[in-house]
Amino acid sequence: MVLRRRTTKTVMPLDGIDAVLADLDGVVYAGHKAIPHAVESLTRVAESIRVGYITNNAARTDAVVAEQLRGYGLETTPRDVITSPQAAVRLLRTKVADGALVLVVGGEGLIDELTKAGYRVTRSAEDGPDAVVQGFAPDVDWAQLAEAAYALQDGRDANDLPWIATNTDWTIPRDRGIAPGNGTLVSAVHTAVGRLAEVAGKPEVPIFEEARLRFEAQHPLVIGDRLDTDILGANRAGISSLLVLTGVDQAKHVLAAPEGSRPDFVVSDLRELFEPYPVTVLSRDNTQAHVGDAVVRVVDDTQIDVVRDGDSALNRLRAASAVIWASGRQIFGFNVPERLYS
Repeated sequence: MVLRRRTTKTVMPLDGIDAVLADLDGVVYAGHKAIPHAVESLTRVAESIRVGYITNNAARTDAVVAEQLRGYGLETTPRDVITSPQAAVRLLRTKVADGALVLVVGGEGLIDELTKAGYRVTRSAEDGPDAVVQGFAPDVDWAQLAEAAYALQDGRDANDLPWIATNTDWTIPRDRGIAPGNGTLVSAVHTAVGRLAEVAGKPEVPIFEEARLRFEAQHPLVIGDRLDTDILGANRAGISSLLVLTGVDQAKHVLAAPEGSRPDFVVSDLRELFEPYPVTVLSRDNTQAHVGDAVVRVVDDTQIDVVRDGDSALNRLRAASAVIWASGRQIFGFNVPERLYS
């Protein structure tokens, strides 16, 4: 929320929200470890607002995900979990007949959703599949990628067989760091066949439609840690979004966020869901932003200058991102003090 006049107004991120759709990796947990303050905060949200968990991870079933979340102390059922395989099935229904034969690249999470929907599953292009659906699993190997490529071409030329990717996340957070995600595997098949997959998961709209319909939500809030999937997808679906800096994207990514991938809220951790959120106030010429006590401006069209530190590094970040975004220019056109993103 941005105003054009001086004000001390704040808003509450959860005001008017009828469902919270939280990403998992980078929001609730990283690898197998719960992120500090996430479980307590989401439990508190669930006391008055429906909470769903929306994930691009196609390797596991909704029941397995719900069980993991219960292990952290979150009261969760499979119905509360929206997965990219579920979104892929929704999209597949528009492409092939009921009971069609589907070549699967991926793991149990994808196979489970396809079989529950009545589709037959194969791993071999020689079976003449009616479609290819591709999702991430840690054991996806060259042989699975090759079978998808064979099915998606006639000899050396690409065919028009439906090809749906659950998601195209380039990376995935793990205990040991950031690892390649499904996007790298989809890209490998794309390189072989010379055509693009349709995508069901974030940042595309089908997964958000699945969540919104399931929870009958009119005004949901998406919580994510990635600008290029969670936030971009929420914006495309017309849903409010909140970026939490506990996962992949950090302060420097917020400053550089392209149009379409900019969140409504930026917080350090999920405790701030319940704290007053300061409204950004831009000057009439968009060159200066006030957020709380912090003031940041653009000088000589190139220099980002912190006029007043205020009492919060996060408010300085919010103010700096506001003036950069309002400029209509890319971040590399500015000199940005390191303390705004370090």
